[in-house]
Amino acid sequence: MFQKMTHILKVFPNERMKCLKTDISLCSYNKPLTYKDLQVEIDLLINKYPFIKKTIIGYSVLGKEIVELRIGPGQKCIHYNASFHGNEWITTIVIMRFLAQCAKEYDIGDFNSDLSVSIVPMVNPDGVDLVLNGPVDAGKYKEEVIKINEGSTDFSRWKANIKGVDLNKQFPAGWEIEAARKPSSPHFRDYPGVRPLSEPESIAMATFAENHAPERMHALHTQGEEIYWGFDGLEPEESEGIAQKYAEKSGYSAVRYVDNYAGFKDWYIKQFKKPGFTLELGRGTNPLPLVQLEEIWRKSSGFFTASLQE
Repeated sequence: MFQKMTHILKVFPNERMKCLKTDISLCSYNKPLTYKDLQVEIDLLINKYPFIKKTIIGYSVLGKEIVELRIGPGQKCIHYNASFHGNEWITTIVIMRFLAQCAKEYDIGDFNSDLSVSIVPMVNPDGVDLVLNGPVDAGKYKEEVIKINEGSTDFSRWKANIKGVDLNKQFPAGWEIEAARKPSSPHFRDYPGVRPLSEPESIAMATFAENHAPERMHALHTQGEEIYWGFDGLEPEESEGIAQKYAEKSGYSAVRYVDNYAGFKDWYIKQFKKPGFTLELGRGTNPLPLVQLEEIWRKSSGFFTASLQE
């Protein structure tokens, strides 16, 4: 699988192929995707590839759908998610490219029948829209988010959901550690909430995982070009080898432990004792600029290929 994609990336590492508007291909996703944009792109994909299964797994604070998209009938479910953090919206573009490529390969029969690929492309739609569109999309929280953002209407540093809760510090896996040392009230980043799983977005992800228990989980974040694969000694033995393979294929560094708790990857490992990974795409200051997209895609495509070959 992905032989064609690898060939394209070798031949055109720094160029976008020219596409018709009706064509869904690698270069179709090259601009920021708001929640509405994402809904349109999902509908286009499903229209072209009706075998993509769409499931609403929950709703954001503002009532936006959190969707899972699935390809393939296999028993071995490999899961990927993006945009836990509002200003990491570039991860949604990357994961939609991956989804489109999976759909193409499935359509021509070049897909491992033992697998099913599960993708949640935007965990935090309210946060993404706030970063990309500003407080106009904050609904009844407009004045509150400006206050939380210290009076600024520039939300480029905003990681949280619309209530100022960091969704990747919401899980019962060392949550108390983060609560003791992070902001104690709503903030544009790092506030873990009043308790684990207090937010509808984090509840949606935990419920999804409990219901489906994927064999492997990958959370896409930015930035640092690192792959985090351990948590508190609970990670299964095979995680190290998988992480090393990902590192070889992407050029990223595999890191077992970091001083960070209560993330979705942490809870996934703790809860299921299965391999879970956080991939920090790109380098720089969030939100990473679009000029980095092709380089991020070039490196992350190596990881994606490896993740479906294990």
